[in-house]
Amino acid sequence: MRAAADIAVGEVLPELAVPLTRTLIVSTAIASRDYQDVHHDPDLAIERGSRDVFMNILTTNGLVGRYVTDWAGPRASLRKVAIRLGAPNYPGDTMTLSGEVTDNTGGVVSVQVRGANSLGDHVRGLVTVAFVEGNAP
Repeated sequence: MRAAADIAVGEVLPELAVPLTRTLIVSTAIASRDYQDVHHDPDLAIERGSRDVFMNILTTNGLVGRYVTDWAGPRASLRKVAIRLGAPNYPGDTMTLSGEVTDNTGGVVSVQVRGANSLGDHVRGLVTVAFVEGNAP
């Protein structure tokens, strides 16, 4: 298991490719109770100026958090996820998440995260995780 003491500033996280299926985009919008039509109705999304339905911010936030906690392991817990959206995530594309450790102070690690698709950066942000040290699970 990872410990904060073993993580160096500058450590690069392994990339994670997330296939952007229509099912992922629609089901996660509905699961997060985001019923905006641009996240589930292609015709209305196009009518409103989009080329198709697109991923909502709650799903992006969850994927960013999952990316960092999967890397950090079970002794880490999210303290803060601060993201900014860019290019939309459309069905049929892939978002590739990448990250780098930017700070490690007192058992709290900060990770700069980027999620890019074929249009450019979908998300950029900073995720802060705290590590439980010692014999705790």
